[in-house]
Amino acid sequence: MGIDSGGGAGVFWRWWTAGTTSAVGSAVGAVALPLTALTVLDASALEMGMVAAAGYVAWIVIGLPAGVMVQRLPMRRVQVGADLARAAAVISIPLAWWLNRLTVAQLVIVALVMSFANVIFDVANSTFLPSIVSKEQLQSRNSLTSGTHATTQLGGPSVGGLIVQVLGAVPTLLVDAASYLVSALLLRTLPERRAQAPDRWPPVRAMIREGWRFVVRHPVMGPCMWAAAAANTVCGAQHALYALYLVRELHAEPGLVGLLLAADGVGTLIGAALTNRVTARLGTARALIVAGFVAVAGALVVPLGTGWRGFAAFAAGNVVFAAGVVVFSVVTRTYRQIASTPDLLPRVMATVRFVSWGAIPIGGLIAGVIAEAFSGRVTLMIFVVAAICIPLVLLASPIRHLRDLTDYQQSDESTGSPSHRRQPAPEAQADTSNPRTSSSTSASGSASAATS
Repeated sequence: MGIDSGGGAGVFWRWWTAGTTSAVGSAVGAVALPLTALTVLDASALEMGMVAAAGYVAWIVIGLPAGVMVQRLPMRRVQVGADLARAAAVISIPLAWWLNRLTVAQLVIVALVMSFANVIFDVANSTFLPSIVSKEQLQSRNSLTSGTHATTQLGGPSVGGLIVQVLGAVPTLLVDAASYLVSALLLRTLPERRAQAPDRWPPVRAMIREGWRFVVRHPVMGPCMWAAAAANTVCGAQHALYALYLVRELHAEPGLVGLLLAADGVGTLIGAALTNRVTARLGTARALIVAGFVAVAGALVVPLGTGWRGFAAFAAGNVVFAAGVVVFSVVTRTYRQIASTPDLLPRVMATVRFVSWGAIPIGGLIAGVIAEAFSGRVTLMIFVVAAICIPLVLLASPIRHLRDLTDYQQSDESTGSPSHRRQPAPEAQADTSNPRTSSSTSASGSASAATS
């Protein structure tokens, strides 16, 4: 699975354009879908939690096998197929609405279909990038995609809120469906990529087990994965409750809901723009710990205040939380892409997302149950405890002794004893000459939910 030497830049930009188009539609859909549940179907807090959880539950069900599946299949066709499946699922909502058959159950089913397609797409997509750019470009390209995603998150929800106000929540979902179709057409123009196939594939369970053990036992990837799971537990609660909290507790209109949700994109943009500079000054390991504390501060501010003070706190907290999460996400994703061998990378990505993204539906369901008994504000405050676990997990690991993640070197596996030997960080992690402002691959509507 080598890097395309001819036309490599063109391949990357078509890949980037496909992802950007899809992200714009998803940002609009991230406003339209919860507003469909709230304003069209009068969904309860628990039902909102179920819809949010369904959107990520596939990471628990097929998160681990997805890495093996992607490794055995042509990655371009996998991504195209996933885009078409997502488009068909979203289109079913307006069709059912026009036939007067739309229910919360259908929203949950659509979210489930999207969830399974997202798993396959995201593992293939994140594995595809290292095959079309060099290691020296990986962090800057990851930062670029993160910043681009931030820009779509900045404009998408605002536009989505305005479209919902003009057309209604359900028709607005057609924008999301169209974006998946455009993405599929662009991805079809890319060269095919697939892992080098051995004469005989090992058993699926053995391959999954190898990827799992590699990540869990890794002194850097393991703690980063558990910290990401803590972050995404918070993100799951936010996905489940944000629209409900804004509409029913802060009494925001749809247009204002979109504008406030766009604050997440501002934070993502800031985080992506600062990642290279922060890691150059502090080192990637120290930057992760700082980013964790920044995310905690943001989560704490989000549910404070009422009226205009509540709107201001919500926006400011989202900016801060998203900025911290994006720095964390870009650095850890780049490290995994560098430190994993090509044959292990799909399984490494799948293992990490099985754990970290699998935490999102759990957070969403728990938040829905708690909010039924108390309120959205109280529930968001409770989940600050989960946010505190982000930096604590990192501080409890060997990462606290490092400047850069690549400083940790394991000794011969036969001895099992680690050695802390400093090495210069690879260029892909230390590329600070040209900081990018652009962004990530979160398929969910909130950049902060893509902690991967």
